[in-house]
Amino acid sequence: MIWHGECQNSLQFGTHRATNSAAGQARLGSLEMAAIDRKSRTPLALAWRRLKNLFHPDVTVTKAPPGLHADWDVPVAMRDGVTLRVNVFRPEGEGRWPVIMSAHPYGKDRIAAKSRSGRRLDFQYRLCPQPDPISLSDLTSWEAPDPAVWVPRGYCVINADLRGCGTSGGVGDPFTALEANDYCDLINWAGTQPWSSGRVGLDGVSYLAISQYEGAAVKPAHLAAICPWEGFSDLYRDFFRPGGIREDGFSIIWSRGMSRRRIRTNLRSEVIKHTERDAWWQERTPSLESIDVPMLVCGSFSDHSLHTRGSFEVFRRAGSSRKWLYTHRSGKWSTYYGNDATETRMGFFDHVLKGLDNGWAERPAVRLAIHDIGSDPVAVTGEESWPPSDLDWRSLWLDARSGSLTSTRPDAEASVAFDLPDGCCSYLWTVPEDLDLIGPMALRLHFELRRGDDAFLFVGVRKLRGGVETRFEGSMGFSGDMVSKGWQRLAHRDLDDELSTEMQPVHMHDHAEPLRPGEIRPVTIALLPHATRFLKGDQLQIDIRGRWHYPRDPLRGQFPIFYQPSP
Repeated sequence: MIWHGECQNSLQFGTHRATNSAAGQARLGSLEMAAIDRKSRTPLALAWRRLKNLFHPDVTVTKAPPGLHADWDVPVAMRDGVTLRVNVFRPEGEGRWPVIMSAHPYGKDRIAAKSRSGRRLDFQYRLCPQPDPISLSDLTSWEAPDPAVWVPRGYCVINADLRGCGTSGGVGDPFTALEANDYCDLINWAGTQPWSSGRVGLDGVSYLAISQYEGAAVKPAHLAAICPWEGFSDLYRDFFRPGGIREDGFSIIWSRGMSRRRIRTNLRSEVIKHTERDAWWQERTPSLESIDVPMLVCGSFSDHSLHTRGSFEVFRRAGSSRKWLYTHRSGKWSTYYGNDATETRMGFFDHVLKGLDNGWAERPAVRLAIHDIGSDPVAVTGEESWPPSDLDWRSLWLDARSGSLTSTRPDAEASVAFDLPDGCCSYLWTVPEDLDLIGPMALRLHFELRRGDDAFLFVGVRKLRGGVETRFEGSMGFSGDMVSKGWQRLAHRDLDDELSTEMQPVHMHDHAEPLRPGEIRPVTIALLPHATRFLKGDQLQIDIRGRWHYPRDPLRGQFPIFYQPSP
């Protein structure tokens, strides 16, 4: 492969001068502390973290408090006569309360209270270490709200088995209109029960967020709000084939797990069969523009390989006029069950479901967490939009002669050749002042292939301080992640003009256009959103390669994440 430096090759991104708040100044001067944190993120330290967590996960399971009434396996009839089943947790005694509901395919009864020991953890907590401790009750379903937290605060909590899953009947079809209609029926059933106030909110992580888009898009009468906490919204672009490149790690494990349930579709077979984003994918993509209820979206900077892109797309494109965004770069589960996120979600639902005047209406639209290193933010700001409206958008040019990123376009022709899939070329920019890089990024290059007619590109953005990479929290409990990354199949170059912006390109992926021998073609690569602090003298490094950045093994790499390498 050859990329040509005489063409207009550039990296574009948004910056803001680093905050001068007291908290920001305290962290900015703490380079010694940052160096200590870097030692904890060496390959050996990452492997030890995984092994230690496998045997001693930092998760505490507590017994639910008294005063909580539970109804197990309550039957709910769907419009076609199939019966789904739900667990209902509510305050004891007579009353009407707003409802927080979750629906998923993983089994609503997989809770510690029903395990043999009475305190058994889900095994995924052992596989994916979290940066902070987790505490939840023995009534908490996988990635769902904790009834022991919500019921004492005056809510009913409902966990539902979707069609074909757990104790529910029928045969399911994930991500389809059938599932959306089932969720609609569940919501309207919950809104008409004698213990319900008639106002239903949706909450939950991952699939429990994804199912919210489907349910909300069909506009159930009793749906009053949703809180999708990290969930992809486009199966093709976000998860199974980002950039047109097939994910060959977690998606295989997840698809095998789903195949053990009563569902119509072998997802892995369909992913292999449908290489382009055709009707099969489009039928399983929710209409985000149809969502019009108030919403609190969690957009994580630490889940680039699964939920990051889709979460930010939901906030960007949802039709709701009342929407808020909560960002972080910490652990998925430790954040969701942590105090700050729990109180934020409680404030949102207290306002939109209970009608409390708690100051939520005056809250900034975006909670923006900015990170210098690791999982703890150096600043948290309130913004009125995403990306923030006052960013300074910049362009850096790739200089093929010096291997650097420059503020002016090189005036001499040059090109760089590297082998696929194992080759790599890198470019450095030394940051001239303290800056916060915020938002999505776009990389524009020109390529020629000497062998073959297609290639898969993997682009990584790294941060170096004192010549040592600064690492961040990433997908699947991987704490050695880079700043941002992007994927792109060269034969999928066409952009979706309706969804794309200059800083956020969105590709069509509806047909392949191979390169001809000797042909030089432009390609634009979308790099995922982040909010990262760079100090003067830090370096930003761009890596361009033909295979995934990390090894596949569970101790040194981002297991089980992996992608099909370039041919």
